[in-house]
Amino acid sequence: MKPSRVLVIMDEELVPPESVPTSFDRDSVDWTSEYDVVSTLRKNGHEVLPLGVGNDPSSIREAIEEFNPAVTYNLMVEFHKEALFDHNVVSYLELLKAPYTGCNPRGLVVARDKSISKIILDYEGVKVPRFQVFMRNRKAKVDPELRYPMIVKCLFEEASLGISQASLVHSEEKLLERVEFLHESIGADAIVEEFVKGRELYMGVLGNYKLHTLPAWELQFNESDNPESKIYTSRAKFSPKYRRKHGIKTKKSTVDDEVEKELGKVCKRTCRALNLSGYARIDIRLTEENEIYVLDVNPNPNISIDDEFALSAKAGDWKYNDLLEKILSLGVAWHNKTFDE
Repeated sequence: MKPSRVLVIMDEELVPPESVPTSFDRDSVDWTSEYDVVSTLRKNGHEVLPLGVGNDPSSIREAIEEFNPAVTYNLMVEFHKEALFDHNVVSYLELLKAPYTGCNPRGLVVARDKSISKIILDYEGVKVPRFQVFMRNRKAKVDPELRYPMIVKCLFEEASLGISQASLVHSEEKLLERVEFLHESIGADAIVEEFVKGRELYMGVLGNYKLHTLPAWELQFNESDNPESKIYTSRAKFSPKYRRKHGIKTKKSTVDDEVEKELGKVCKRTCRALNLSGYARIDIRLTEENEIYVLDVNPNPNISIDDEFALSAKAGDWKYNDLLEKILSLGVAWHNKTFDE
């Protein structure tokens, strides 16, 4: 995309400082993605306006009217402190007829709900774990056909919120205890899934209509005698110190070419079934028999230069600056209703 004006919207608390040292402690700040996107787009020659968005969407409209961007790079993962409101920001951009990057609001709504997305994927022939939903303020009897161990997650939240070692349960008593914890302590509805033992993989997907998959990325528990039974907890995801202590790393997967090809097919089918656009990361479990189970679908995943999506893109010969340019182009193409390449 030729140098243009780009508005980058983000949470008001995550706006990076205008002056950042060349070398800074990335583990000590929360705005690495925002910094990486803003600084890289500027290096690419774009005129970039970072905009911190609080509880009033009118700031977005005012910035678009005054700055007149060619495209808005959307880094909002919640609005008004509600993760469920992320699609409303994109809907607002559509009402303003403003091009934006990332997933459309319909895809965000469907992918955010782990139960609806799994029902759709199962219908489309994509393997997903069997599950049951436990809503707040509703009594529910545990489905006797579900098999332990099971994992208890938030129904709508992402980024491993509420996931700890206690989330993996082996009895009805522990299951109900964990469901109650999510209901009472986090204020979240719960989804309980049969735990699929196997290798945990991530696969990035780029595109609106013509989809490109990135090399499979794998989560590894190098200090564990039984890595296939481990889970990626919230603490492991956000604490570099914890990951180093327990030998938790991610790297390019060593699955053979045929399995990788099949992973790509499943991930493309997943994106099309859920009407995703822009870019997404699909979380997968691969069993010993090479059965592929889709665990979670993440439109607009973390795009920092050192996170899984960008690292996977790099392994696929996508430089970070080119990756961001591709995402910009996809946003413009979606707005113009043109087929991307």
